[in-house]
Amino acid sequence: MGQTLSEIVEAAADGRFPPPDGGTTVVPQENHRDAGVLAFTAHAVVFTDEDPEWVLATLAALDCDALAAAMNPRFLTALLDRTGRVTDTIDLLTVADPLPGEPSLELREMTDRDHPRAQRARRRRDDVRVWAADGGVLVLGRGVAGRWETAIEVDEAARHRGLGRALATAARHLVPPGEPVWSQQAAGNARSVRAFRAAGYRPVGAEALLLPGRAGAVSAPGR
Repeated sequence: MGQTLSEIVEAAADGRFPPPDGGTTVVPQENHRDAGVLAFTAHAVVFTDEDPEWVLATLAALDCDALAAAMNPRFLTALLDRTGRVTDTIDLLTVADPLPGEPSLELREMTDRDHPRAQRARRRRDDVRVWAADGGVLVLGRGVAGRWETAIEVDEAARHRGLGRALATAARHLVPPGEPVWSQQAAGNARSVRAFRAAGYRPVGAEALLLPGRAGAVSAPGR
């Protein structure tokens, strides 16, 4: 029996990846909310409840580099059309090990469930918690395959002071001991990429997350 999505994600956090053989692995979704594509070095993982034969046949029919087929816009469009889902961007997927002790950054946990960042996070994650710092916000919750995921926001007036790096580092202190923390950054969001790299997050691949469609859905600027 092949690996589950959870096992693939856990192995990737530990630096163990699918073989770089140009292949595609198709695994079932682990909940109704999350479907999508993970692209590692020369190997893709499609997590969907759709027929694996349809996935592989659709990929094979593309006139493109096989190594990039699973992230090709034509395949993603076909998968979106077939599933009726929506997506935002293809993100850089990064992970970091937990850190002991309390964050050095002063944080105030927010209980306002109507905060825009909290509302957006709950669409993508479970067990969402939100903290505020002077000039920024940190979100933590369980996302794809139950992994802990973080996202941050920094006010424009507070930029260029290291706050993004401090927030991303703080998330490493807030996850349970022994559990890594994941984050996705849009490839074009160089500020976010730099902040997470500076906070010790290492790139492991790319991810396109497909979420259940909803009427009037508008793409969010970040995850």
